[in-house]
Amino acid sequence: MGADGRVLQVVSSTKRRGAEVHAVDLDRALTALGREVRTVALTAAEGKTIDVPALGTRSLALGTIAELRRRMRDVDHVISHGSRSLPACAAAQLFSRRRFVFRSIGDAVFYARTRARRTRVSLYLRKAEAVVALWPESADALTQRYGVPPGRITIIPTGVPADRFPPVDAKRRADARTALGWEADARVVLYLGWLDPEKGAHVAIRAIADLPDATLAIAGSGPERAGLERLASDLAPTRVRFIGPVDNASLVMSASDAFVLPSSVEGLPAVLIEAGLTGLPVVATDVGAVREVIRHEETGIVVPPENPTAMAAGLRVALQDGGELAARLQQHCVEHFEIGVVARAWDALLADLEH
Repeated sequence: MGADGRVLQVVSSTKRRGAEVHAVDLDRALTALGREVRTVALTAAEGKTIDVPALGTRSLALGTIAELRRRMRDVDHVISHGSRSLPACAAAQLFSRRRFVFRSIGDAVFYARTRARRTRVSLYLRKAEAVVALWPESADALTQRYGVPPGRITIIPTGVPADRFPPVDAKRRADARTALGWEADARVVLYLGWLDPEKGAHVAIRAIADLPDATLAIAGSGPERAGLERLASDLAPTRVRFIGPVDNASLVMSASDAFVLPSSVEGLPAVLIEAGLTGLPVVATDVGAVREVIRHEETGIVVPPENPTAMAAGLRVALQDGGELAARLQQHCVEHFEIGVVARAWDALLADLEH
């Protein structure tokens, strides 16, 4: 462990999203390992937010970069979470001797779809002293598309605190269903996420239409909600419930019998780890780093994207005989994706950079 290495984490905004939540969790876990950690956002956001200070009103404004540069002077390491914070950290580094570690939060193939954008990202990445990828294929893409030397890339996955998603049992499920007003004997499949075409809730609705004894609970908001409600009314009337955004993901997971992730694009989804820690059988599409968490027919069911028939078949298995899959998934998540395990990997990387 790095004895007293001071760390500044930088996220794009105070909006409560996956990268920001992970940064806050990593802050606490690294602090528990003896590091002094500060986490800041480039800009403030409205709505659901994380409790960290914002440096400015625009991420690349001169005042924001100046404040970031000032804060970089007082620490030993800077961690940049995600592509939106990358140019700001690269700009601040120009006026500081403090270099930064870039954490690539998604699929690097989708960072830059144009040659000009790829060139800019490559230049930014050259300023980083190390790059963290979440899974091996993302590391390969960083090398192939942006020229990052493999020796500067370390693979450290997303982490989730296990105590936030305790394992479900019969009593916890019954209590959760009572709290939510759900039927005690319903067979409920949970979708939890943003409602846009890439997240694929429409595929889950079409799949549930083929499972007449199951109900789909859709938790989240987004631009596709109205269209999804119409689709559900047409295909599975009364068997799809839209519950909107939730403040307590553990509660809705505890109330459910299975979890579905039907995305067409993903990185390494924290929500899969959350479902795994809770002890739910999972059916997920074969995109991004899903197979790092869901190993087909070992820790869950993996199906092709945009394939409602395959998803329905996977959900049928999960609902009828998913207990062993869920148990193996839970163990896998505790061993590889619990935030304490992930924080120790980060601490080791920072210690290496100190020498």
